[in-house]
Amino acid sequence: VQLPACGGGLVQAGGSLRLSCAASGSIFGINSMGWYRQAPGKQRELVTAITRGVSTRYADSVKGRFTISRDNAKNTVSLQMNSLKPEDTAVYYCNADIFVEPGKLRRYWGQGTLVTVSS
Repeated sequence: VQLPACGGGLVQAGGSLRLSCAASGSIFGINSMGWYRQAPGKQRELVTAITRGVSTRYADSVKGRFTISRDNAKNTVSLQMNSLKPEDTAVYYCNADIFVEPGKLRRYWGQGTLVTVSS
C-alpha cells in the first residue's frame, strides 16, 4: 500500500494550499484517514482526521481554517488549508487505517510533504 502526497509548497501568510493523498495497492477497505504535521524540533501532531462516515475532528489550532475531505470511491483524502500562518509551517503527513484483508487493519503513512508559510 502506498500513500503518495502532493500539494505542499511555499505560500505567504494568509494564503491557501491544498494537499491531497491517494491510497493505492492491496486495499480491501479504508477506515479513518487523516493528516499529521511535524514542525522542526517538535513532535508529530494530529491536524485533522475523517472517518469513512465523514465524521471529522480538528486540532484547535486549525479549526475554522482547515477542511478535510475524502473520496471513498477514489481512496483519496484532501486537506484545504486557508488563512495560513507561519506557525503552520511543517512537514505534513497523510495516514490511513486500511483493511488489507477482512478484519486485518493496518495504519499506513505517506512520505510527507513540506508546507512553508512565510510572514
